[in-house]
Amino acid sequence: MKGNLIIITSPSGGGKGTLIKEVLRTVPHIGYSVSYTTRKARLGEENGHDYFFVSIEEFERLKRDGEFLESAYVHDNFYATSKSQVENITNAGRDVILEIDVQGAKLVLEKMPDAVSIFIMPPSFEVLSARLTARATETHADLTLRLKNSIAEVREYKNFAYVVINEELDRALADLQCIITAERHHTNRQTEGISTILGSFDPSKTHISGD
Repeated sequence: MKGNLIIITSPSGGGKGTLIKEVLRTVPHIGYSVSYTTRKARLGEENGHDYFFVSIEEFERLKRDGEFLESAYVHDNFYATSKSQVENITNAGRDVILEIDVQGAKLVLEKMPDAVSIFIMPPSFEVLSARLTARATETHADLTLRLKNSIAEVREYKNFAYVVINEELDRALADLQCIITAERHHTNRQTEGISTILGSFDPSKTHISGD
């Protein structure tokens, strides 16, 4: 049985990265698709682990070669999802998480409407601003741009199947875990296993012989 494609998105600073790390640590049979980007690595980020950091020329070559499931221009940089990574993980029977911006998430859902889509909502603009400021990974201009973009991004929540309000980490993590578990038990995602079980209910087996 193929794994589920799980799209997790939020405005920049919404906390999706922290939540995803905890999900990967606590939920079995789940993998992570490392995205491509043309932005510079932040302090502490590792190529191939956080992102594949590539030049614009390399990004365009990969796009021409059909490597990307989607690509988008966000916050003055290009981002993309690896099609081969997603296929390899789901074909192995594991769920795969896409940590992706709002624009890219909508593009993936257009191609794969059966994906599990989750929007991480910050509890307020003030909290989002404080989180972005505290992480101190952007220039003042980048911070201003991300905050400006967040005003439109939060209004996209209605295009996603689930909304998790990330006010308290433990509560938000529990909500995410519940969504992933529930989706694994969705009727439409268990047809193969159910078919095998139904096949064992043979009418010829209903006769019980006496002594």
